Amino acid sequence: MAVLPRGHRLAGRAELSMADLDGEPLPRWPSAVPEGFSRIAESGQLMHLVALGRAVAVVPESIRANLRHDVVGVPVADAPPTTLVLAWPQDTRSRALAAFVRAAAEAARVSRP
Repeated sequence: MAVLPRGHRLAGRAELSMADLDGEPLPRWPSAVPEGFSRIAESGQLMHLVALGRAVAVVPESIRANLRHDVVGVPVADAPPTTLVLAWPQDTRSRALAAFVRAAAEAARVSRP
């Protein structure tokens, strides 16, 4: 989905395409940005930039429930699929982490077509 400032010209649409976002400032994560360009370090920073009208973002639908009040999410029909990756230190023995990983794996299993 696209995350847009609440007053953005596309914010009221029921659905968008990637072509609708042509020319919009789409941020890049540090690994994808050449030296000297603005980099986004974490999702809170990204949502702040969107709310300020400095960027729009294409993000997984799963963050819809956590959107700020000053941004909106609009589905993007032809957005590329996303992959969620879980990582943790190799020697971690946390039962809470193990339960989370099991729940995430089960959710991924049941949501696949």
